[in-house]
Amino acid sequence: MIANYHTHTWRCNHAEDTEREYVEAAVARGIKTLGFADHAPYFFDGDYYSGFRMKREQYRDYADTLKALRQEYADKIDIFIGAEMEYYPKYFAKTLDFMNEIGLDYIIMGQHYMDHTESWHAYKETEDEMVLARYVDVVLEGAGTGAYTYIAHPDHINFRGDEKIWHKHMFRLCQALKEMDVPVEMNLLGFFDGRHYPRKDFLAIVKEAGTHVVLGCDAHSKQQMGNVQIAQEAMKWLGDIGIVPQKQIPLRKPVILR
Repeated sequence: MIANYHTHTWRCNHAEDTEREYVEAAVARGIKTLGFADHAPYFFDGDYYSGFRMKREQYRDYADTLKALRQEYADKIDIFIGAEMEYYPKYFAKTLDFMNEIGLDYIIMGQHYMDHTESWHAYKETEDEMVLARYVDVVLEGAGTGAYTYIAHPDHINFRGDEKIWHKHMFRLCQALKEMDVPVEMNLLGFFDGRHYPRKDFLAIVKEAGTHVVLGCDAHSKQQMGNVQIAQEAMKWLGDIGIVPQKQIPLRKPVILR
């Protein structure tokens, strides 16, 4: 790997290591482009904070830390300030404006929940076609804003129902993303801890639709940054299916197209 756009830090409450430690690990493993995409500090009603994302008052220090590291390591690696951000229409524009004002280069969509109530997690097994269809609808609505650089772990939705239903909706997803020129991620974190994704049946649909693919470490520790063995395993999966991932991708300006 020469680029990774999916990196978390200690600020999200479920990852380890500092920004500097990730940068040093990336440099040591030959990565030339490093994007940080910690969980966006979303605005919500009242004083609610998600437990798996940084708080709003932490965002400025996050951005300032990365700006300083970008300057310090300019001769070794390109560093970008990003965020992994669900698409919650009620709060999306407000949160995006907040981060852009402080400093933001790009966002990726990791749709862990269906909506801002965060009451249903995509990791939960389901055989319900309506749930799968709604998930795809939400992802496509978010991608349609033009603000997202790519879709992180789109096979995170843990559908265990009929294969034909899975194919119908995921092909619809991949085909639409291809038309929007929005890549999908092959997420490498699942190789570390036996998650249900990445899914080979999803990657076969990606190949069928012709959607662009990018590898994402989804690093939650410095050990997961650019791990050579994991990257090789991922490349074998993709090679067997006939997919050539993009080594680097252009970053979309994180604003809503109006």
